[in-house]
Amino acid sequence: MSHPDPTGVVWRKSSYSNQEGGDCVEVADGFRAVVPVRDSKTAPHGPALHFAAATWAAFIGEVKGAEPHRP
Repeated sequence: MSHPDPTGVVWRKSSYSNQEGGDCVEVADGFRAVVPVRDSKTAPHGPALHFAAATWAAFIGEVKGAEPHRP
């Protein structure tokens, strides 16, 4: 799988991330074959994971269909 050129990538924070600097996942849109994902705490110089678009879509589908975590 090829990795997208990070120049000019626009990242968006996950709607599941909080605004208090906690666990934040950022996703870059606009690529057909891959979805870059990174941890905002290590951004912009930290690493990004690259998932196949179909794999990422399946993951998101599972997350949206999952029951909320109950302590």
